[in-house]
Amino acid sequence: MVQLRELQLGDVFALPGIYTPETVRYLGRPPLEAAEAILRVRQALAPAAGPPRDHVLGITADGELIGIATLHQRSADTAAVSYLLRPDTWNRGYATLAVRHLLDLARCLGISRVTARHHPDNPASGRVLTKAGFVPTGEHAGFPTYTADLP
Repeated sequence: MVQLRELQLGDVFALPGIYTPETVRYLGRPPLEAAEAILRVRQALAPAAGPPRDHVLGITADGELIGIATLHQRSADTAAVSYLLRPDTWNRGYATLAVRHLLDLARCLGISRVTARHHPDNPASGRVLTKAGFVPTGEHAGFPTYTADLP
């Protein structure tokens, strides 16, 4: 069962296994080092006053942290999503389920429009988004874009 949960301090040990060279190759960033993992978890646990706010959550499968899903709240009614999974968990539907959970969170927060994009060389991410309920909307700066309008 795939679930989203708040990050915990103990997650710093799992994050470098999620932010690997293979998973970050389309993100324009290096893999995550241990010191940065500590900082990322601390930032995720810090209270935020309100939008814009990033809701950074751990993706778990059978209780094990396998990825990170983020709802980037831009305003009271708009947000964007991002997600990253350990390579050994790809192609199992976990990302699609995690994105659906992010859309549920967005609904609970009163967000009516959620956007996403992916690197043009990563069509698997586009399939995740459409399976989760997003609709392709075109392209921006070379990146395919998507929107989910929430009831």
